[in-house]
Amino acid sequence: MTDRVAVVGGGILGVAVAREYLKRHPDGDVTLFEKEDRLASHQTGRNSGVVHAGLYYEPGSNKAVLCRRGVGLLEEFCEQRGIRRIACGKVLVALDDVERARLDNIKERAIANGVPGVRIIGPDELRELEPHVRGVAALHSPSTSIVDFAEVTQALAADATGDGAKICLGHEVVAVRNTGTEVVVTARNASGSAQSAFDRIIVCGGLHSDRLAEMVGDAADPVIMPFRGEYYKLKPERRNLVNGLVYPVPDPRYPFLGVHVTPRVDGEVLIGPNAVLALAREGYTWGKVSVSDLAEVARTPAFWRFARQHWRTGITEMYGSLSKRRFVAAARAYVPELDVDDVVPGVAGIRAQALDPDGGLVDDFRISIRDRVVLLRNAPSPAATSSLAIAEHILTTIETER
Repeated sequence: MTDRVAVVGGGILGVAVAREYLKRHPDGDVTLFEKEDRLASHQTGRNSGVVHAGLYYEPGSNKAVLCRRGVGLLEEFCEQRGIRRIACGKVLVALDDVERARLDNIKERAIANGVPGVRIIGPDELRELEPHVRGVAALHSPSTSIVDFAEVTQALAADATGDGAKICLGHEVVAVRNTGTEVVVTARNASGSAQSAFDRIIVCGGLHSDRLAEMVGDAADPVIMPFRGEYYKLKPERRNLVNGLVYPVPDPRYPFLGVHVTPRVDGEVLIGPNAVLALAREGYTWGKVSVSDLAEVARTPAFWRFARQHWRTGITEMYGSLSKRRFVAAARAYVPELDVDDVVPGVAGIRAQALDPDGGLVDDFRISIRDRVVLLRNAPSPAATSSLAIAEHILTTIETER
């Protein structure tokens, strides 16, 4: 008997899961629900497009393993489908001896994760790679690349629909009921609500993954906190300030990476992102406020525990959001020629970051399975890079547990 499978979420992860299921089960019956009128509307279509090589992640973690596997699968897919991917390389720039010392640990992790070609370079070689960038040293990752993940998602969707998947745009899942023998999904669209029964549901809900998890009876934790990442972009005549990706060295005391400079496949060059608490789950600007979303944050002990640990960082990030000069100054630390007049406002995205009850950031990908329900509870960066590998991992896990 053919399994009836529902996938919730039309970002790159949900679409990759639908495609992978039908690759393995050509006679499968797959329906994907997406509440927006197009795929890749949120995190997938609002990121910088970096195909992460796997430099930072704890060796053996899901992030490390699935990122490296995902890079290979993504590169192969882009080659097969003629999707433009640029191997522009990446430098992590150390500004002083303290940051220089951190590069050694990152290099060790990168090598343990199987990242090819990583090496530490001095200021002269850094200047050869990036003439307008300054630092005492850098870690160079020549294999790091960029791609348009929304374009990748559309190509994955074409594969999935070609194999028989039904993609229901404008259908918001508002209720899920597990009867024990099947899962009943209620989806609402412009015409009203309708119920459908499935043998299994796979939830890739991104910003709403915790709410969807509670619908099916999973634990309230980890909760999702929406952190807005804002970007500026270089004016066209100043895009030559960088050749590839230019990143700061991560500071282990702080939860987010910091402002960096990112070329895109369309020729734009982004500066950012910062990380400020969004005033709505989908609050891409300061003007988008949801009283109910804010009330939910205020009722969440995990948020207050997080805030107590990182309030200084939060204030700094907010200043950067409200002051263009402060924002640009963070990037000018390693691109000295950069000036406030060189940039204009760019895009903004929301990072769906899960918090554990103690207020700590959930660092790794987190997947839970409850009988007929699979929940992707935490999938921040490098989830887009890892998407094809995450889909493999989810389907293999399901098949192993049968």
